[in-house]
Amino acid sequence: MKTFVYNGQPARVIFGSGTISTLPEEVERMGLQRVLVLATPPQEADAFRLAKSIGERAAGVYAKATMHTPVSVTEDAMRVVAELNVDGLVAVGGGSTTGLAKAIALRTDLPQIVAPTTYAGSEMTPILGETKDGAKITQTSPKVLPEVVIYDVELTMTLPAAMSGTSGMNAIAHAVEALYARESNPVVSLMAKEAIGALADSLPVIALRPQDPEARWKALYGAWLCGICLGSVGMALHHKLCHTLGGTFDLPHAETHTIVLPHALAYNAPAIPTVIDNLRAVLKADPAMALYDLAGQIGAKRALSDIGMPQSGIDIATDRALANPYWNPRALEREPIRELIARAYAGEPPQA
Repeated sequence: MKTFVYNGQPARVIFGSGTISTLPEEVERMGLQRVLVLATPPQEADAFRLAKSIGERAAGVYAKATMHTPVSVTEDAMRVVAELNVDGLVAVGGGSTTGLAKAIALRTDLPQIVAPTTYAGSEMTPILGETKDGAKITQTSPKVLPEVVIYDVELTMTLPAAMSGTSGMNAIAHAVEALYARESNPVVSLMAKEAIGALADSLPVIALRPQDPEARWKALYGAWLCGICLGSVGMALHHKLCHTLGGTFDLPHAETHTIVLPHALAYNAPAIPTVIDNLRAVLKADPAMALYDLAGQIGAKRALSDIGMPQSGIDIATDRALANPYWNPRALEREPIRELIARAYAGEPPQA
């Protein structure tokens, strides 16, 4: 008989197809008068279209969001927020744009409306990871939880198949770790298993048919649930490793999660037999190998060496991953952790 605590995160979610059309009324409903629309440089045109739809309540566009949320970019955005007398934020894009909105909200407590275009899931969490001087620092605060999230399947239809795959694998990582988190509970576990199944089914379809609307709907649905999982419980070894690798070597976020996930799960497998059984029911095979195979099926890279990590980084990452103690279901041991990172570097199959 298990004792557990469940904390639900407050957020208004609008989910469907064409739902971005509700943005102007959401801005009005929240009483916002000077909204800044955020985006990455490639999505600047999308940001301007949303600003136009908002009309006179749009104060401007800031399209310089960057991967890993560098503090320097946030400080530049803060200057614009002050100059334009902004009273609310609209973020359109993936984790980079959502991260910038959260970083601004942390410093200003401005309300956020987020319209995700990827499967990152961070829009459903009170978690912010910022990078400064080559180190990524993660913190949790209710200030950074977006007030409104508008999920529009149509916004994901143009997401390239390769990016869709790694973004979806990143989302799966949130749900996998939620199953064995110290704060795991029946509600989150139900969502996690549903989410993993939805993404494992839909990502291979998207790899073959990127315009398949049902697969896109299912993937976005799974990503939403994964985001709730990430925001409701703590994470462990997998996320610690990915933050270490991403912050230290400036590796692409989703690709790093895709590569590390099977290895981190294999490492923890001996300590979480019940979770492994639950995952088998969803993935229909040895879970760690199933995730490794899924990455191959969607055409994702499976070696850290292929996304920019130097071989010398194996020992650096090992040291940093062990530098600050954190909870994990299996005790953190230096040599097995180094072997995990080495196998992920080489792209070898996971091994417990």
